[in-house]
Amino acid sequence: MPSHNVAPTKSNLLREKERLALALEGYDLLERKREILVMELMKRVDEVRILEREIGARCSTAYPAMRRMLLSVGRERAKTLSAGMKCDFPAREKRVQVAGLAVASLEAEAPPRVLPYSFVNSFADSDQTMLEFAGLLKLVAEMAGLRGIVWRLAKELKKTQRRVNALEKMVIPESRGRARYIEAALEERDRESVFAGKLLKARRAEEGEP
Repeated sequence: MPSHNVAPTKSNLLREKERLALALEGYDLLERKREILVMELMKRVDEVRILEREIGARCSTAYPAMRRMLLSVGRERAKTLSAGMKCDFPAREKRVQVAGLAVASLEAEAPPRVLPYSFVNSFADSDQTMLEFAGLLKLVAEMAGLRGIVWRLAKELKKTQRRVNALEKMVIPESRGRARYIEAALEERDRESVFAGKLLKARRAEEGEP
């Protein structure tokens, strides 16, 4: 109970009011941060859904292209062609600012569209398969970076929500309760002082004292 934790003095009342004002200010700031995080998270979730559709569309063309390529050149020939292929697919971490947070993301660069084998050994289906899966790999890398941002935003939102709840349900009510207890105790003390003064004045009047 508040009455057991704080002495009812004017200095403690001032201190408690300052603490309450600070808690209310912190609550407002955290609530605004929570709203921003929710908006950013919903925005990124929408981006994930859009990217998922793009990946699905790319898969619907990439895997049929691979099947056509296998039917056209055969598995052994496809294995021979793929053994000599070397493509750089640089992927690097980048930091992006989201809702005031420095969030790690992934940036990938698709390999250049060049023929990695001689023209004599070239097959249109092989070229198409390579291009399709290069594009798919880039989308998958983008999805990995975007999901990392979503995960970080969700984690930060959960932490912020816990702080908002702690202020709203515990810190602010307890601080208000202590302030009210101190104010009530001080008012009661003032009333007792006034009553004691009046009683003393009445006694002096009865005894004829000035």
